[in-house]
Amino acid sequence: MLRTSIIPQQRDILLSVPQEYVGKKIEVLVYAIEEIVEELPKKVTMADFWGKMSDESAQKIHDNIKQMRNEWEQDI
Repeated sequence: MLRTSIIPQQRDILLSVPQEYVGKKIEVLVYAIEEIVEELPKKVTMADFWGKMSDESAQKIHDNIKQMRNEWEQDI
């Protein structure tokens, strides 16, 4: 794979392709680095799942978590 960044001095760019790429399908992308917007992943909270499962399922999960937390508190 070849990857490079340049600062063009004019509108035309001459592109030389490596010999091993001749006859193969390649992809050429042109975009300004400033155009790339990197979004931070959204922090997911339990509130995001509100209404996604039945109250019965939610209660089972809640009870299971409560049991696990109680087990953590036990001395081994």
